[in-house]
Amino acid sequence: MSEYINNREMRQNAIKEIIKKLHEGKSVEEVKQLFEEAFEGVSASEISAAETALIADGLPVEEVQKLCDVHASVFKGSIEEIHQPDDPTLIPGHPLNVLVKENKKIAHIIENGIRPYLVLTKDNVKDKLLKLKEGVNQLKDLSVHYGKKENLLFPYMEKYGITAPPKVMWGVDDEIRNQVKETVDLLDQNVKLNESLVQKIENLLDKITEMIFKEENIMAPMLLEQLTQEEWKTIADESGEIGFMIDHVPQWNPAAADRGKDKTNIKEAGETGLIKLPSGEFKLEELTTMLNTLPFDITFVNKDDVVKYFSEGKERAFPRTKAIIGRNVSNCHPPASVHIVEKIVEDFKTGKKDQEDFWIKMAGKYILIRYYAVRSHEGEYLGVLEVTQDIKPIQEITGEKRLISE
Repeated sequence: MSEYINNREMRQNAIKEIIKKLHEGKSVEEVKQLFEEAFEGVSASEISAAETALIADGLPVEEVQKLCDVHASVFKGSIEEIHQPDDPTLIPGHPLNVLVKENKKIAHIIENGIRPYLVLTKDNVKDKLLKLKEGVNQLKDLSVHYGKKENLLFPYMEKYGITAPPKVMWGVDDEIRNQVKETVDLLDQNVKLNESLVQKIENLLDKITEMIFKEENIMAPMLLEQLTQEEWKTIADESGEIGFMIDHVPQWNPAAADRGKDKTNIKEAGETGLIKLPSGEFKLEELTTMLNTLPFDITFVNKDDVVKYFSEGKERAFPRTKAIIGRNVSNCHPPASVHIVEKIVEDFKTGKKDQEDFWIKMAGKYILIRYYAVRSHEGEYLGVLEVTQDIKPIQEITGEKRLISE
């Protein structure tokens, strides 16, 4: 036991030392040897455990995030072959098969739609810039790919105690998304293709390529070690809620997953069972359908900060998957904005506030996001209700309407 504790402390101290050197401006190559010496023969899961412990002790996620490129650099030369004859990445429709296929599409965009047009020559400048714009614009679909990872895969990693990698990876995802947006905006301004812009785009492409490696060689093995067939089936079923980067995704129906599939709650509650409320009563199907018919989305987080429910209306402001049920609300938000959520919850718990509103413009919509403290008649804090709605159509209403539409 003492040997295990000493090894654990040694690894945590090694991580701290490497982070310190990165903070001082050392390059990945300069700290790579230190990392290799400290973690030779150690699995990605064990390194993850050391990082998780450091974060729990108060080390900022952003600091651990600096190690991400070191991981990839070291593991590229040392990760053992993980593809077995029954490799899930080769099974059509399996979430990891979809992940790999989407990564291949991303790589194709980079190598065929962007890099060929980064060469600084005076020939066909306008045509080259146009092609470059088209290629970079295709990278906007990365949000769909990363969205599945953050909303479907990360919850299961957290469920099995793998907490540091999701936080670190989500932070890098956000950096990539922001850099894609900045690059698109620059190219839309018809800027000249100069060395500075080329370097900016090259840095972005390198970061995306590194993320592809991390997903397939670090994240995927962690998931394969832990997830059951039923859990993979749930992820496959929920993926359509967020979308895909590839055109055709076949349905995956493993027999074992089908046998273990959860039965409908309506059956468990009884076909004619009633849910009685102080001001009325519902059949479960009636209540479920009514909530899903509301012209806005609602999400409920209980007093322990755990997501317990969300409505499933036709028009969604933000993607929601059943994987978030039971997830801590802090883990449902990117590291850059989680402090806002935590502050809202804190203010509600202390009674400082009962409501907080935000509004943002997104993809042609004007989204109003409202948070309400849920309290009992006695004033006891029970949780948070989030209500989101596209209010653009409401803002466009003018005059009066007193007749039924034809």
